Amino acid sequence: MTNKTGFFQRLKGLTLAQKKLFAIALCQRMLPNYQLFSEVCEFGNPKVLDTLLNLLWQSMYDNKLKLNIELQMERIEENTPEPADFDVYGVYPAMDAAVALTSLLSALESKVEEDITNISKLSSATVANYIEATCEQEFDKESELDDYIFNHEVMVEEKEMQAVLLQAIEENPHLKADFVKELRREIVAVGISNIGISHTEA
Repeated sequence: MTNKTGFFQRLKGLTLAQKKLFAIALCQRMLPNYQLFSEVCEFGNPKVLDTLLNLLWQSMYDNKLKLNIELQMERIEENTPEPADFDVYGVYPAMDAAVALTSLLSALESKVEEDITNISKLSSATVANYIEATCEQEFDKESELDDYIFNHEVMVEEKEMQAVLLQAIEENPHLKADFVKELRREIVAVGISNIGISHTEA
């Protein structure tokens, strides 16, 4: 667990701009979860989330860009699914993708940096819930389930991805436009979400 503490200490040690970029990257990675759910269940408009993400990436290197945070939050809220309205598991990771963006906007408005870093935990929680939902094993103890989730390949990948992302941002404190654009290109090109969902536009 010491490794985990070290990770969050480092995350908290980033500048506000670095934390924002870290959160934007995680939100981008969660987007396919929403896109696939939206397509299958004919709910919401993924372009609302996609457009907001494009604006957030751009805001990292374009100082003239001013986001209307309240308007964007309203749009995301209108496109956030309610789990009670659907009987498919996909509503949960889709909701998490929308909630992550709402949390980021809210944190940017209130300048509460801890809320930005919590998006790291939200992304990991999406993964943990997915592993639990798709697990066919029975566990007698809660601790056994926790160990199963912690050591599952999807969770290992999530932790490794967040660690690589954190290191890249730590090594580029000035967050030049080229670095931000390349980071976005890489995540979009991989096109696979934190729970292994791939979504390509038809």
